[in-house]
Amino acid sequence: MHVLRTIIRRYMLTGILVLIPVLLTVWALLTVFRWTDKVLHLIPAPYRPEALIGFPIPGLGLILTFIVIFVIGAFVANVIGRRLLAFGEMLLEKIPLLRWFYFSSKQMLEAIIVNEEDRFRRVVLVQYPRLGMYSIAFVTGESTGELREKIPGRSYTVFIPTTPNPTSGFLYIVPENELTPLTWRVDEAFRMIISAGVILPAEPEAVYSEVTQAPSEDVAADETSKPIADDGDDG
Repeated sequence: MHVLRTIIRRYMLTGILVLIPVLLTVWALLTVFRWTDKVLHLIPAPYRPEALIGFPIPGLGLILTFIVIFVIGAFVANVIGRRLLAFGEMLLEKIPLLRWFYFSSKQMLEAIIVNEEDRFRRVVLVQYPRLGMYSIAFVTGESTGELREKIPGRSYTVFIPTTPNPTSGFLYIVPENELTPLTWRVDEAFRMIISAGVILPAEPEAVYSEVTQAPSEDVAADETSKPIADDGDDG
């Protein structure tokens, strides 16, 4: 009975680990399709797919959204588009609330997506909220201008997200010698933050294999009997 319970538990957990991500992915895709299909309402009713062929085409709104974004980008990239954009931004500068929202979001997107510099792509450790306690942070840029003049040495602006909502957090200016770099990718660090440390970037495969594949006692004994590999350092 103990073996049977172990097998059932192992296969049930394996099924959950496989099924839930698939269902969440399908749900996310369907949500995106439903949301982007609203773009089809911009098309006159007689020319919509359900009117022409008798049934709607799932995902057509997503394709149309990509086309619209591409056309807008191509238009703004030329001379006329740039002048119209500059004129529109000049008008927005005269409206206090819209000015703050528009230019703040634009600068953030440019820093994260457009710029080729290493911004918001480095994961580091900083000693926060006190010495001896470390927090995961993301480097958003190097201090320049007055910040560079007032802070001794080289320093960086870092964003320390909160758990489990990484969209909020704290912005700090930290000297370079107080940053401990990590080899994690940004998405790996975000998964750890959202999961409150349950999902560690260094061992996702180990966690999965531990649930799905329990080694036998013979294999475990064989592994423990193997000598530790020499790394070449005799000192």
